[in-house]
Amino acid sequence: MKNRSWAFLAGGLLVALLLAGVVSNYASSHPDGLDSSLLKGCTVDADDNIVGGSCPAQQARDHELADSPLADYAVRGVQNSFVSTGLSGVLGVLVTFAIGASGFWLLRRRGTTPTDGAAATPTPTDDDETVPTPTDGAAAASRAGTAS
Repeated sequence: MKNRSWAFLAGGLLVALLLAGVVSNYASSHPDGLDSSLLKGCTVDADDNIVGGSCPAQQARDHELADSPLADYAVRGVQNSFVSTGLSGVLGVLVTFAIGASGFWLLRRRGTTPTDGAAATPTPTDDDETVPTPTDGAAAASRAGTAS
């Protein structure tokens, strides 16, 4: 990979890490469209706990992975919520990057190697100059001119 590609990749990773580690802490804590539609018909208090009414959100249960180390956009065991959320985002970006990079590494194109010991012939690209080949008549005339 060219140096320019590595710089672009590193810059993108740095931006993603900054967004996940810092900016994610300033995301809205208010419910999104799905959460608010599930709460229609219920009365909620300031902590978003259901205190009355009837709505689909009353049937909600914890997810099977609710006690996992990165559950609820936080790192379990870290008491500071700003650091916990930022660290969770950074870990998520790093894991996603590692999985993606591994996938691309596994699926990358590999150069063909000659199997009979002969040198591989390069394939022309659009950037290569095309060299005109002599026609059969020109080649014959050239041979006839050099033979005499």
